[in-house]
Amino acid sequence: MMNSANILKVVGLSIGLAMSGTATAGCKDHPGPGVNWNNCNVQMLMLEKTDLSGANLEGAFLSGSVFTDSKLAKANMHLAELVRSSFEGADLTEASFEKALAARAIFTRAKLNAARLVKAEFLRVTFEGADLSGAILAEGDFMRNNFANANLSGADLTGATLHRSVFHAANLSGAIFKRAYLYWARFEGTDLSGVRDLTQEQLDITCGDANTKLPAGLTAPKNWPCGED
Repeated sequence: MMNSANILKVVGLSIGLAMSGTATAGCKDHPGPGVNWNNCNVQMLMLEKTDLSGANLEGAFLSGSVFTDSKLAKANMHLAELVRSSFEGADLTEASFEKALAARAIFTRAKLNAARLVKAEFLRVTFEGADLSGAILAEGDFMRNNFANANLSGADLTGATLHRSVFHAANLSGAIFKRAYLYWARFEGTDLSGVRDLTQEQLDITCGDANTKLPAGLTAPKNWPCGED
């Protein structure tokens, strides 16, 4: 059992941590590098060109917020909610979106080099022209995402669901498609010759055209071109 002196020490330590901000998130803290908005409701904020490098946004509600051209390198958005959020042109290098939920979010021209999107659930999200080189999208759900003109070189899409996603003119050199679900994925005008672990069975349920370049040993499915979705 604790004596009175020890109890007072524990209480004092708890109060000190709370006052210093290390015990709880500072949901009312001003935005800045390393801000701790863990599990905070920070929806509908206008944060264009804001430096949030290394911010802890784990479990945060960020729906409707705008981060256009902001700095979020190495930010933690694990389990965050990003419905209709905008990260257009943002620097998200090495940021974590593991198990994050997004719908109709915008990542056009964003820098997502080596970002983690493991087991993320992104529905109808736009990555047009984004840099996802070396990003990890393994086991994620990316149904109806737009990756047109995006750089996915060296990206890991192992086990990812890419149902009806668009890859027109994307850079897929070295991208890993092992076990990826590609039903009606759109590869018209896309160079697939440098992708890894793509099988004929996977390719047979995709869409492409005469301008789609295939890996050695694979042949264009009979259903190509697919027509409009």
